[in-house]
Formats: sequence, C-alpha cells, structure tokens
Amino acid sequence: MFYDRNEAAIRLAEKLIAYRGRNPLVLAIPRGAVPMAKIITDKLGGSLDVVLVRKLRAPYSPELAIGSVDESGGIFIAEYAELAGADTDYIEYEKQIQMDIIRKRRLQYSPIRPPIDPNGRIVIVIDDGLATGATMISALHSLRKKTPAKLICAVPVAPVETVKKVTELADEVVCLEASSNFQSVGQYYVNFPQIEDDEVVSILQSTMTQ
Repeated sequence: MFYDRNEAAIRLAEKLIAYRGRNPLVLAIPRGAVPMAKIITDKLGGSLDVVLVRKLRAPYSPELAIGSVDESGGIFIAEYAELAGADTDYIEYEKQIQMDIIRKRRLQYSPIRPPIDPNGRIVIVIDDGLATGATMISALHSLRKKTPAKLICAVPVAPVETVKKVTELADEVVCLEASSNFQSVGQYYVNFPQIEDDEVVSILQSTMTQ
C-alpha cells in the first residue's frame, strides 16, 4: 500500500490540504509518526509537537494492547482486558511503568519548552497506522479536554472497526486505507524501519522555534 512512512505522509498531507495556511497543530504519536508529522507540518504550515500516550500491555501477550494511558494519567481500558488476564492490580502496575516512560520521553523530547497548547487550535493527530487504536483513543480523549477548535485523526491505515471507534472521538478522521483484512500496520509498508529516539529528538529540536 505504501513504500514507506514518507510516502504515507505525503498522501495524508494531500488529504489534509484544506488546513494549509490555517496554522494547524500537528501532533505525532511517537515514535513512528514523528517523521511523518514533520512532512505534514511542512506541507500545511503550522506547529509540530508530540502527544505522549502509551499502550498498556496484556500480561501474557505484551504485543496486545489492553488499553492505554495519556500524559495526565488518564487511562482507557479495552472491554476485553479482563479476558486477557488484566485485573485492577495489574492495570495499575502496568500504568505506572508506562507513565514512567512518558515522563522520561517528555524530558528527552522537549526539555526546554512545555507542550504546545492545543486550546483553540486545529489539531491533527498523526500515527503511522492503527491496530486496536488504543493509543489514538487516549490521545483524542486527552486532547478533547484541552478544547481544540477542531480535532482530526489522520492515519494511513487502520482496521474498519478501529476507524469506527476513533470516529466517535474526533471531529474528522482521515484514513487512507480502512482494511477489512488487517493483521499488522507493517504489512502495509514495503519499508517500515523502527524510528529511534535520536531521530525524534532531532526533528523536534529543528522545529523548536515554530
């Protein structure tokens, strides 16, 4: 479907062109979406930042998200979490682990300024793809509390059911490929390398003056 994240970002920017010149705040879910968000920000104009959310891992299957947590500590718990073995004590334990990672990333990613305030802004939340949608759900919940003028979710690919979930939380959803045969985000990219923290920091530092 996409050669790499750069191609996906360019195609997303084409779908978001109505927001060019309207000073949108483009927020990436780290790490994979940060290079994409930089491309989209450059094409639309506006500001680039990150929204820090982390998935809560299932106790016996860490790749499975049983929920997510945002930077304020707000959590989303999937309806199947208990079936996956996650009781209240486990969820609290896992939440603290992920909150510690969020705190460290905030210090690493934007040590010299606070997060950009989304109040009254057109906010576009970018990820390189959704599976369960847990982290995007937490991102949208946390941002809605900060009263953006408009809240947009923009992703290259997601399962049909996940698109339905995020549509309930955003004012607009842009998804290039809503898949009914979804297995993983990576299956939709020819080239899908892991993005490292150093690259994220470099991109964010280059936009600190925006």
